[in-house]
Amino acid sequence: METIKFERSIAVKKDVDVFVAGGGPAGVAAAVTAARLGARVFLTERGQCFGGAAALTLVPAFMRFSDGENFVSGGIGREIFDALYGKDTPYTEKEYSIDIEALKRIYDNMMEESGAGFLFSSEVIGIECGADGAIEYAVVKGKESLYAVRAKVFIDTTGDGTLAVWNGAPYEKGDGDGAMMPGTLCTIWNNIDWSRAVVELGRDPDNRCLPQAFADGVFTVKDPGLPGMWRFRDDLGGGNIGHVFGVDGTDEESLTKGVIDARRRMPEYEYYYRHYLEGYENARIVVSGSELGIRESRRILGERVLSVESYFSHEVFDDEIGRYCYPIDLHASAIGKKEKLDGIYEQDYEKGQSYGIPYGCLLPKNTKNLLVAGRTISTDREMMGSVRVMPCCYITGMAAGAAAAQATAQGCSVRGVDVKQLQKTLKSLGAFLPNCE
Repeated sequence: METIKFERSIAVKKDVDVFVAGGGPAGVAAAVTAARLGARVFLTERGQCFGGAAALTLVPAFMRFSDGENFVSGGIGREIFDALYGKDTPYTEKEYSIDIEALKRIYDNMMEESGAGFLFSSEVIGIECGADGAIEYAVVKGKESLYAVRAKVFIDTTGDGTLAVWNGAPYEKGDGDGAMMPGTLCTIWNNIDWSRAVVELGRDPDNRCLPQAFADGVFTVKDPGLPGMWRFRDDLGGGNIGHVFGVDGTDEESLTKGVIDARRRMPEYEYYYRHYLEGYENARIVVSGSELGIRESRRILGERVLSVESYFSHEVFDDEIGRYCYPIDLHASAIGKKEKLDGIYEQDYEKGQSYGIPYGCLLPKNTKNLLVAGRTISTDREMMGSVRVMPCCYITGMAAGAAAAQATAQGCSVRGVDVKQLQKTLKSLGAFLPNCE
């Protein structure tokens, strides 16, 4: 492949304590937390709204905020829950449909009120490191400009671990063969008769008529997995519908092929819902996400790797920064393929059970002043199937923001953070840390 040399002198637009790359749930939680704790914060988001998967890919529902008894996504997660659903709303349900526009405004308000600086239409395209390997600058592409941000601590909430990889952190991707969970192009539908639609038949009730539809030749891809439709207000629904296999969320060619394939197949699902499922006879797709929803890409390897054994043992860690409880949720990477823990999702936890998330999972190996938060924290593949959902991203994002603020305030490295003090701070912010004094 031919190469060229590309050089520019660019302005250092911001000089801050904490830089956050990405404005999804983990990024917002990190930036708001660090700013509230007194750090000078700057966040860049390549889109024009906060919210990540919920806002840009139209993921229709939050998974659980609670272990059935305790609000485990405390602090930032609780603020967002209360703002969306009301302080008196029971929080022990397993799923909550999302008012996407309301969520965008909530994020806007939280960021502005926190004092954190931010810019949309700005994507990190590189980093510059010092002689010791610590990141000194993030290089950012704005709408029509290139600029740099100097910071003391960097937080990677890109969803792909991009900064961490550029900084030399090791990572894993997919299963042992590199295969990853499929993506989904989420959609919003109207004209649904919810009084007749079946929503309580069990997990994935919308797939109950797929065998007949396959026999009738409705689908070009005979995918038996169909998470289905979440009820919005009035006649609206949010569709987590249709898998796109073989997509690599870190590769633009793969993403381009995948999203075109997904849009091409959406009319097949519209036909299926209208002709095979009651309550959807007049339903139509109103809009699809502007981006393909990606469930899995890299897992950055950190000082600690959260393993599936911790899920089964409900493990407690000495450096715990939160606890979570979502089941191991791995979508098969290919039709007919069996995952290592098939069936574990349905087993679930008993009420009140959870597992700990150690601070070491936020510390990428081979780096100096970098933290990761969100779905790319250091886990094995099975545990990634649990930590990847939005309420857990609030947990790890808040912890990363608090750790970054503590490190910059005390002039220490992110590895030199006093974890006991960090835990005390997180508890004061509402984190669920029942095992920490």
